[in-house]
Amino acid sequence: MTALRTTKDPKKEYLSVKDLEKILDSCKLRLAQIDEVWPNIFIGNVAIAQNKSALQSAGITHILNAAHSKGGSVGDHRFYGNSFVYYGIPAEDSTHFDLDVYFKPAADFIHKALIQPDGKVLVHCIMGMSRSSTLVLAYLMLYCHIPLHRALQKVVQKRAIYPNRNFLALLLDLDLQLKRKPKTWKKCLIL
Repeated sequence: MTALRTTKDPKKEYLSVKDLEKILDSCKLRLAQIDEVWPNIFIGNVAIAQNKSALQSAGITHILNAAHSKGGSVGDHRFYGNSFVYYGIPAEDSTHFDLDVYFKPAADFIHKALIQPDGKVLVHCIMGMSRSSTLVLAYLMLYCHIPLHRALQKVVQKRAIYPNRNFLALLLDLDLQLKRKPKTWKKCLIL
C-alpha cells in the first residue's frame, strides 16, 4: 500500500487508504444527482448525464463520462451532439482497474473546460461516487496543487463520494509523486 507523509501526528509518518476512508466516512451529505464540488466543476450520476435539458439549465458545457463503454455507454458524442463537449473514459469501478493512466488526460479536459468563458464541466460515472470523484480529485491535485487529504476534505463538504480502495491507493501514489516534483503553477479557481 502506498503511503503519504503527514505532520498531523509525529508518531504516524504516513496516511493510508484507511485514513482517507475516515475522511470519506465523515461526510454526512445525502447523495444527490449532481453537486458543484469546486467552482464550475460538478460531479453527478448517469441520470443527470442523460438529462440534456437539466444540464443546459445548469450551464454545463463539457461532459467527462468516467463510465464510457462501447457496449452500454449512456451518453457519447452521438447523444450529446454539438450541445456539449464530450470526453469518455472507459473506466471500470474495480479493484484492478488502472484509472491513473487517465488522471492527466481527464485533468487536462477539466482544465480546458474551465478556461473557456462560462465553461462548466460535469464529471460523471454511474453513481457519481467513485470513478468521477477520483478524476476530480486528480484534477485538484495536478492543476490546483492541493494535497490529496485536503482535496478530499474539500470535496466531501460538497458531495457524498467514495472512491474504491484501489482508486484511493492510486491517488496516494499521485500525491507522493507530486510532493517529490517541483511545482509548475497553473491557474486554478479557489473555492
